[in-house]
Amino acid sequence: MDSLTQIVLGAAVGEAVLGRKVGNKAMLYGAIAGTIPDLDVFASFFTDNVTALYMHRGFTHSIVFSVLFAPIFSWIVTRYENYKNFKNWTWLFFLAFVTHPILDAHTTWGTQLFWPFDLRLAFKNIFVVDPFYTVPFLVFLILAMRQKRTTTKRRFYNKMGLIVSTSYLALTLLLKWAAYTKFESALATQNIAYLDLDTRPSALNTILWSANVQTEDAYLLGNYSFFDSQPITFESYPKNHDLLSNLTEDESVKRMIAITEGWYTINKKNDTLYFNDLRFGLLSLKPKSDSFVFKYRLDVDASGKVIFTEEPKDNNDGKKLLSELWQRLKGN
Repeated sequence: MDSLTQIVLGAAVGEAVLGRKVGNKAMLYGAIAGTIPDLDVFASFFTDNVTALYMHRGFTHSIVFSVLFAPIFSWIVTRYENYKNFKNWTWLFFLAFVTHPILDAHTTWGTQLFWPFDLRLAFKNIFVVDPFYTVPFLVFLILAMRQKRTTTKRRFYNKMGLIVSTSYLALTLLLKWAAYTKFESALATQNIAYLDLDTRPSALNTILWSANVQTEDAYLLGNYSFFDSQPITFESYPKNHDLLSNLTEDESVKRMIAITEGWYTINKKNDTLYFNDLRFGLLSLKPKSDSFVFKYRLDVDASGKVIFTEEPKDNNDGKKLLSELWQRLKGN
C-alpha cells in the first residue's frame, strides 16, 4: 500500500499497544515502524532493475525481519525514552512491522511474508492506493490523537479505525470473488478455453475490476464494473514468448519471468524487444493499446548480459487513464 496508508496503520497499531502508557509517542513510533519495511526501495540505487524488483517486498516484508528487528528497535528506544518496558516496545515494533507486509499481501505486487521461502503472497483484492480504506482510518486516528491518552474515547476511536479498515479489506475479498465469477461466466458464455484467470481491482476503487486470461498462445485482457449492463469483452495480446529465443537462458530474463509469474508478453519494434508485465495492466482502456504500465526495453551489453530498462511514462497518461477509468467504472 502507499506510504500514507502504512503510516496510518502503523500509528494505529502503536496506539493499540502503548497508547495508554506513552500517549501520542506510541502513534509516532508506530508510524515510523510502519514505513521502515519500504526502505527496500533504495536497493534500486545499488543494483540493476531486475534485482531491485526481486528484492522489493522481500526480506524487509517478512516475519523474519519483524522478529529480528523489533527487539533491536525496542532496545534503541528504551535507551532514551522514559518508558523502559522492553517487552512492550518490542511488541509495538513487531506488530507495526508485520502488519505492513500483511496489508501489502492484499495488493497486486504482494509480499514475501514467509521469506526466505520463495513464495510471494498476492491476493490482489485492493489497489495500492484506495481512499475508501485509508480516509476513514485516518479520520478515526486523528480523532483518537486529539483525546487524552487515558480516556475511553481515545481507545474507542482507534479501535473503530482498525475495525472499519479491516472490515473494508474483508469486503474487498467478497467483491473480488463476485467479479471473478462474472469473468468466469463470460468466458464460459463466449466458449473461450483458457489455462488461467487472474483478477485485480482498478486504480482507487473496488467497483471496476480487470482480468488477465491466459490461453495457449495469447493473453486476453478484460474489464468488469458492477454497474455494467453489457457483456464483458476481451482484447487479445499474443504472448510472443518465442521472440526471446536464446535470451531465456539469461539470469535476468529468468528472474523477470519468475517475478511476473509468467504473466508477460514480448513485442518487437525497430529490432528492439520489449518485455511487458501484464500484472498491472495498461495505461489506456482504448482497444488494442500496447501502453503497459510496466514496459521494459531489452538490451544486450558487450558481455552478452540482458539489461532491462523501464520505458518512461508520460505524466499525462496517468490523468487520461483516471478519466477513462471513471467513465468505465460507471458501466459499459
